[in-house]
Amino acid sequence: MPKTSSNKTIKLPKLALKLFLLTPQLPRIIKYIKKAKSINSNSNQSIGRIIESKAIEKPNLIALKYEEQSYTNLEFNKIVNKYANFLLQEGVKRDDIVISFLENRPELLFLISACAKIGAIASLINPNHREKTLIHSLELAKSKYFFIGEELIPFFENVKNTLTKPLENKYYWISDKQIKSCPNNYINLKNELENINAENPITTKHIKANQVYAYVFTSGTTGLPKASRQTNKRWLMTYYWFGKVNMNLNKDDVMYVPLPFYHTNALIVGWPTALAASCTMVMRRKFSVSQFWTDVKKYNVSAFIYIGELCRYLLNAPTSNSEKNHRIKKIMGNGLRPDIWDEFKDRFQIKNIYEFYGAADGNVGFTNTLNFDSTLGWCATKFKIIKYDIENDSPIKDSNGFLIPVKKGEVGLLISEITETAVFEGYVNKKRNEDKILYNVFKPNDKWFNSGDLLQDMGYRHARFIDRIGDTFRWKGENVATAEVEGIISQLDSVEMCAVYGVEIPNNDGRAGMATIVVNNNLDFDIDAMAKHLYKELPKYAVPIFIRLKEEINLTHTHKIKKYDLKKEGFNCNDVVYVKLPKNKNYVLMNKSLLKEIHKGNHIF
Repeated sequence: MPKTSSNKTIKLPKLALKLFLLTPQLPRIIKYIKKAKSINSNSNQSIGRIIESKAIEKPNLIALKYEEQSYTNLEFNKIVNKYANFLLQEGVKRDDIVISFLENRPELLFLISACAKIGAIASLINPNHREKTLIHSLELAKSKYFFIGEELIPFFENVKNTLTKPLENKYYWISDKQIKSCPNNYINLKNELENINAENPITTKHIKANQVYAYVFTSGTTGLPKASRQTNKRWLMTYYWFGKVNMNLNKDDVMYVPLPFYHTNALIVGWPTALAASCTMVMRRKFSVSQFWTDVKKYNVSAFIYIGELCRYLLNAPTSNSEKNHRIKKIMGNGLRPDIWDEFKDRFQIKNIYEFYGAADGNVGFTNTLNFDSTLGWCATKFKIIKYDIENDSPIKDSNGFLIPVKKGEVGLLISEITETAVFEGYVNKKRNEDKILYNVFKPNDKWFNSGDLLQDMGYRHARFIDRIGDTFRWKGENVATAEVEGIISQLDSVEMCAVYGVEIPNNDGRAGMATIVVNNNLDFDIDAMAKHLYKELPKYAVPIFIRLKEEINLTHTHKIKKYDLKKEGFNCNDVVYVKLPKNKNYVLMNKSLLKEIHKGNHIF
């Protein structure tokens, strides 16, 4: 595979020393790796059993804090039991779907846990969805049980009558600040729960590890969201893997989770990690840059979970006295880019960064157990990084029709074998599953999961994230990784946010780089200074041909950039667009006549 613009090998320093320092921890690490890998799909291990065991072992320990509310393990379990027993009373059975449409608050976690205890499935609708997208998500998993947060009633009411058989459904109102009273045709859940039994439901002991307890919707960066199936087994594996093998927190720790529980980072990484440690977890309604360090001090936080964009937002914020005056030693998350890794670690004095890689729909994961800088870490399951043809958007095959692994230092497509122990749970919509499966990869009839991501093989089973397949594009015979170009552009103080992608130009091969930029309003934007910076930091072929200035860039609920519309518009938009014409290092302002010339194919870039 041709080199990408980011094809520099990051050497893993002093591996032997790292392993030596970890020697006292190795028995624990090996023990829990074995536990994570040995969970039998047909065993009676489940989320519900973990919650019940914590209520017995440490009943008075504060399990959850939210704003001014707090719940001990015992209180948490009893509230969940009320939810579970109420669902059973309402006729909810094993494998029934329960729609959850509410913002990030304890009631969401109670409902998810209750479904897990009785074998029902909580379909976790993104509270930011509206109109067409909301209807799609609500209808994807058929249900007659709708639990709607007070804060989202107006948006749900806008689409309620478009649902299948709306008059036959049951609608439950979950009060929030209780500004309004329960609307007509809704059941007031808080009132109903008052007289419900708080004992453990008998259903929990019959739940199998392979049972689905939730549907989590993908971000929908390139279309309507897909619903991925989340099993008890997968949650339990992260309980041991993140909670015991990697983070290894203790009862005195406080785990801060400012991410949404209708998505996997909070649901199957942050929550089980806190439970595994029997420590307090702090849930936040919505992430706030301005309140982040205030919360850290208020709750005496010692660890938190992140996504890369969260880290960038914190780094772009003004300095504060509290950003170093804290007890945070460990953080865990995904998407912390190499271009800000060292600066983030040094500025906030954070010693251990457990970066991980995984997806809601995948069967493969990497974790930075050895705490190397700028790496996803290592993977304990069977994976390969294979050669991939960016231009033709397909894997490269050998003379026998099989795929070809890359060498150390090279970039390729990450795939992972689908086996009985490395199951691909897939989507609710079965047709979507085939798009993610590769057959006859290295031998006849084998099956591998297609991650859709380009990784760099760093050796020692470690890897570095490069880009999404759809984002990497080919220009001037070279592959350009948008993630790296975005990182270089974001180094400029005048840039608040940026998105890089490839666009087609008439009479030119491949796709030319284009960057859409949101400018920091407090600073002047200098296009010539940007050009100088780009040429200094990037290969010539990776320097964007077009620069678009835009007031804002649309994001998904997990802060991922929605590039689909930007790619579709290309340089045909009403915003300010600069273009770097052939044989010219400077950018010029696009005008109507220049745009017409480009469309006629008069410029060979």
